[in-house]
Amino acid sequence: MIHSEFIKQINQYNPLSEETIKDLLDICTEEYYPKNSLLLESGTMARYYYFLKSGLIGYYTVDEQGNNIYKIFFEENSFVASTAAIIKNEPSDFNIIAMEDCSIIQYPAKSYRELLKKHHDLALFHMYYLEKNWVVKKEPLEVSLKYETAKQRYVQLLENRSLYNRLKQHHIASYLGITPTQLSRIKKEIN
Repeated sequence: MIHSEFIKQINQYNPLSEETIKDLLDICTEEYYPKNSLLLESGTMARYYYFLKSGLIGYYTVDEQGNNIYKIFFEENSFVASTAAIIKNEPSDFNIIAMEDCSIIQYPAKSYRELLKKHHDLALFHMYYLEKNWVVKKEPLEVSLKYETAKQRYVQLLENRSLYNRLKQHHIASYLGITPTQLSRIKKEIN
């Protein structure tokens, strides 16, 4: 099956019936996004959900000075979307960018949300995914931004070596909410 990893990742949250799988795959397309291309531009409507087969994606906004502020990075086998924009049916506040060449499965938000109403097993997947990744996983990140130093957050990022090694220093600094100069100082302290 061409989308076997996609279905495997979904089934880790909640197994889908063959009928649901067929209906879901019917709305999916495979797309290629070269490095530095936008999957979604801030200020536009979020029309798709994405599954990242290969590559690296960044999710960022731009501050008043024109600096990119990265919120999160997505590696292979991740589900990506401007979820809040889709739910609110409003333009996204965030950009979604291919930080490397990316192979993606994308599916229209409107069609997908119709399938959520039709297939209980797909709705359960969606609910379990949001609970784990937008509630349980995000909560410690939100707390760390309030109470931990940039150095402590940097050390946590270092623990994910596969991601760390794929990021440029200005991406890391942006993610930590510091300048590249401050990042250099932290790296020197640790080394």
